[in-house]
Amino acid sequence: MAYEKGTELPPLTVHVTRDQLVRYAGASLDFNPIHWNERFAKEVGLPDVIAHGMLTMALGGRLVTEWLGDPGKLVEYSVRFTRPVVVSPDGADVEFTGKVAEVREDGTARVDITAKFEGKTVLGKAQAVVR
Repeated sequence: MAYEKGTELPPLTVHVTRDQLVRYAGASLDFNPIHWNERFAKEVGLPDVIAHGMLTMALGGRLVTEWLGDPGKLVEYSVRFTRPVVVSPDGADVEFTGKVAEVREDGTARVDITAKFEGKTVLGKAQAVVR
């Protein structure tokens, strides 16, 4: 695949549920109660349980790997966590978009990713390098 600056990736919206948070906690061994216990989350000042940051990051990676068609072409990926995804009993929709921001001489390209929850960015400086 040849990359072209300005190419927009197909958008991805993921509905995150509390069930998924419990499953992710088991898979990641991150059992912090802010991710599954509503009472505890509110006691520590959160509006409700929040998605694991690494889960949100992984979903952003999914945007890129689905576009690539081959997860092995994703060679680097980094984000900054800027705002939590609050997961109500009805779940939370997180919207991901991406754009090829730079094509490099070595054939790789940098993809800038935007992740939004309720219209606000939840990942900062989310960037992937693809081959």
